Amino acid sequence: MNLDMALQTFLGESRELLTDLEDGLLGLSGDAAADAERINAIFRAAHTIKGSAGLFGLDAVVAFTHIVESVLDRVRAGDCTIDEALRTLLLSCRDHIAELIDACAAGAPPAALLERSAALGTQLQSRLATPAVVQAAAQQIEPRAIATTTDGHWHVSVRFGSEVLRNGMDPLAMLRYLGTLGTIEHVATLTDAVPPLAELDAERCYLGYEVTLRSNADATAIADAFEFVREDSLVRVLAPDCGSDAYLSLIRELPEADDRLGAILLAAGVLSPAELDAGLTRQRQLDTTEVPGHQPLGHILVAEQGVSPAAVNAALEQQSRARGSEHRQIRIGADKLDELIDLVGELVIASAATSLRATHSRDAELIESTQALGALVELIRDSALNLRTVPIGETFSRFRRVVHDLSRELGKDIELVLNGEDTELDKSIVERLADPLTHLVRNAIDHGIEPVEARLARGKPARGTVMLNARHDSGSIVIEVQDDGNGLDAERIAAKARERGLLRADQTPSEQDIFQLIFEPGFSTANAVTNLSGRGVGMDVVKRAIEALRGTVEMSSQAGAGTCCSIRLPLTLAIIDGFLVGVGDGTYVIPLDQMVECVELGGSQASEARRNGYINLRGRVLPLLHLHEHFAADGARERRENLVVVNHAGQQAGLVVDRLIGEFQTVIKPLGRLFAAASCFSGATILGSGAVALILDIPGLLAQSSGAGERAAA
Repeated sequence: MNLDMALQTFLGESRELLTDLEDGLLGLSGDAAADAERINAIFRAAHTIKGSAGLFGLDAVVAFTHIVESVLDRVRAGDCTIDEALRTLLLSCRDHIAELIDACAAGAPPAALLERSAALGTQLQSRLATPAVVQAAAQQIEPRAIATTTDGHWHVSVRFGSEVLRNGMDPLAMLRYLGTLGTIEHVATLTDAVPPLAELDAERCYLGYEVTLRSNADATAIADAFEFVREDSLVRVLAPDCGSDAYLSLIRELPEADDRLGAILLAAGVLSPAELDAGLTRQRQLDTTEVPGHQPLGHILVAEQGVSPAAVNAALEQQSRARGSEHRQIRIGADKLDELIDLVGELVIASAATSLRATHSRDAELIESTQALGALVELIRDSALNLRTVPIGETFSRFRRVVHDLSRELGKDIELVLNGEDTELDKSIVERLADPLTHLVRNAIDHGIEPVEARLARGKPARGTVMLNARHDSGSIVIEVQDDGNGLDAERIAAKARERGLLRADQTPSEQDIFQLIFEPGFSTANAVTNLSGRGVGMDVVKRAIEALRGTVEMSSQAGAGTCCSIRLPLTLAIIDGFLVGVGDGTYVIPLDQMVECVELGGSQASEARRNGYINLRGRVLPLLHLHEHFAADGARERRENLVVVNHAGQQAGLVVDRLIGEFQTVIKPLGRLFAAASCFSGATILGSGAVALILDIPGLLAQSSGAGERAAA
């Protein structure tokens, strides 16, 4: 990985830190005790961004973030409180830091951005006791000076990971940054791990540092000099007043696999080079003249150099123990994950083809082997899909800022409540959910929640509530955007729909059908055009975006009590478990998560069901859809038909098919434009035989079966 790739990693991590900073600011409750940790987290996020930006020479970012950090430092010290005005200002600073990072990474920041830095810096000056310090910070990068009671000698031990150079990092740059925190009095560069020239990899890092630093900074500030390599390096900071236990702990953590006891003790700072040389000299003398046989160096160092026995024992433990990896996480590009999912999909298809050939061969051992292979492929598939699932909480959290800003703009008091933040779904779905959810949240704030005066007049709490809920249900993910506002006015929506020709004058649709009209293109009941509404753009975009994800969206409301928009999505867009059924000469796939049961229909039962359009199944009346006729399938209909009971969002129906074939791992392939208007298919898949099978869209078929059942009943 070159420097450009390392910079991209920094950009990604800085966005995460800015999100943490924003979440922390929006999560402040006003309770000093409860907010203390949040304020510390906000400060750490700003400080880490500043330190990492310094490693890449992004001076404008460092200078501005230093001003923000100074204000946050005063807040931490209790000299300043975060009121609503300061919170809004800090949120603006957070946005500005994001813009600065992007601009500096692309080149020199434009003059307008630097002017914005100066303007925001001026506003921050009023929160600082010494504005002159802020003015100086805007001119240059100052050494970090944290007021402490100790101006002593720190011991910094660093062992760089092997990929540090390949990742574009410069160990010398980190030393230079460390020097801005105080005075480096001694540096020992550890080169013992450097191999012979013939074996040397020029892009591999073999180095380590042992540094003595005189500084009045704290341990966090010193360790942050190595922030950008901390994931794959060992960094330990020992305070000036630490005891021998800290050095013993350092010895145990050193990654050297060296069997040289003296080198380990020297690296940990327990021995000086002169003391080690004296001990080694004494060992050689004893080996050759005074005592026959090899004399352990540890015994000599304890007896003659005054080294603690505990320190020697700790070094011996380190000497004999291979160090295991500390890391539990690695970063993988989304494109690599997508490639893996594609390959797993091809593996699933190949496995199905192999299984089919084994079945046709009637070779018992081959069939058993392919079944074992299929089970392993299924495990690989599930593991690969899990790699691409992420909690939806990160997407939900971004709406804290949306609610905060819009409620201030509209003069409303609104609280955002999040439920089901740990619910996981495919990352590709999460990324494409952001825009439709934004439309829904903005609509809830603008159209749903009433002004404070109106809420109080209706006996409601002054503070309105917008809720984002997520949960699993029947193999799908359900996401709800709910508010406790005024609710939808069905009569007004119907009148507007008739005005626009969406409803005939003689039509009397149900309230639920009326609510669905707001998803029509260009539909709006707003009387005036504002920054938020009135242009008729939004809800139709939401519907198209959700349908593009093979999902559905429904609106429900109660006058005076609020509105709920419910989105139902598949868990993944890549691979699912399916059930194969035969209809005429064709083969179709029903998603297994949406199947309830299969029932064979007898002759008289089948005739009655066909005549009525529904069936009474153990007390449940289910509408039926005969797929042979519905698809106008080629081939004769089977004498004995089969009923597949399917379920979606609590609604059940029966699909009548000719044949039940069995379960099948289904790799979902998107359909082309030719099938854009076909609401009964959600995709296609390739069978083991190489034939193509269409995947049934159960929500679409349920809607059609309900209509057929109503017509039959009429």
